[in-house]
Amino acid sequence: VQLQASGGGLVQAGASLRLSCTASGRTFGTMGWFRQAPGKEREFVAAISWIGNSRDYLASVKGRFTISRDNAQNTMYLQMNSLKPDDTAVYYCAEDQTTGWSLARANKQQSYTSWGQGTQVTVSS
Repeated sequence: VQLQASGGGLVQAGASLRLSCTASGRTFGTMGWFRQAPGKEREFVAAISWIGNSRDYLASVKGRFTISRDNAQNTMYLQMNSLKPDDTAVYYCAEDQTTGWSLARANKQQSYTSWGQGTQVTVSS
């Protein structure tokens, strides 16, 4: 399965963006969003189980970002509100092809085997 992330852009602080991640086929596992800011390591942002009833978030985005997915459309979303300059990064989507939700796995990059190419989010102050 190939993943395609889109929806990034340049916005001012306080604005909103919605990222999309479209899969070329059906996805069966946990999906997640990660980000990498300039000069920093890639970090976990959010993850969602296949059914959508389990989610995990990076502490700094809780209450501002919402992850969701539409399995019928093979698409995952990241609604980002109240954006801050610290949210500036390239955002990547990924799929953990292991079936079943595991909180211990959801926030770890090594759990994910399929990755999209990334979409740039830039938040100006």
